Amino acid sequence: MAKYLLLKHYRGAPKAVNDVPMDQWTEDEISAHVQYMRDFADKINATGEYVDSQALAQEGTWVRFDGEGKPPVTDGPFAETKDLIAGYMIIDVDSYERALELAGELSAAPGKDGKPIHEWLELRPYYGSAPTITE
Repeated sequence: MAKYLLLKHYRGAPKAVNDVPMDQWTEDEISAHVQYMRDFADKINATGEYVDSQALAQEGTWVRFDGEGKPPVTDGPFAETKDLIAGYMIIDVDSYERALELAGELSAAPGKDGKPIHEWLELRPYYGSAPTITE
């Protein structure tokens, strides 16, 4: 088994095919999207492949130690930036191919008008769990 992190990029580059900002979705469209995510997590929890997931707030803070005492803090990232990490999911699967399969399925979450958003997900193996890439 190998653990992977799926990072959900919102309005990132490359852009999703159905890239309508979430503030233009109806409450029902947002609810359908969130329910899809819950159903997906429940499905892979049943197979033992689900580890954890969380949605993240749009607000954030950048922190970087500068070598001189207290680290500087800068507001951001902000929702109007080019890219925002909206959340993550951790999976524990038998193969890189299975991780790709699950990421592809998660990318089909519904968005505006119920159409799949074709969201780009960043798939990253945990350090020390090198994937077996066959391509």
